[in-house]
Amino acid sequence: MERAKVIKEELVAQDARFLAVYVEAKNSCLVLLSEQEDKLGTLAIAVPKPKGLLGPATSSVLLGDKNAILARMFAEYVSSKKGKIALVSVYLDKLTELQAQAFLMKLLEKVVSMEHEKETAAT
Repeated sequence: MERAKVIKEELVAQDARFLAVYVEAKNSCLVLLSEQEDKLGTLAIAVPKPKGLLGPATSSVLLGDKNAILARMFAEYVSSKKGKIALVSVYLDKLTELQAQAFLMKLLEKVVSMEHEKETAAT
């Protein structure tokens, strides 16, 4: 039985430190995206569409509302990319969603692609 995979990454931009913690289990992914330090923020869940159906993943905010747009958008992105249930938390301290969106997306793509690189290297 394989254990969950954990990846931690960070990015410094606009005098801010952005952090990502990515945990992937067999049927789901959990991503914590935050500014300055690892914290739980607005939490969204997304469930991928069944195979054969078109359209984005179905998503909902479970906790918080400050960064709901980014949390849902990123949860849908991860769920569609991985084909699994995705939980994504976004915590921003000083920057707005608009200011942080590009940096967090870059960080998210990095941790998701790092996971893909590990899978490819293992085969």
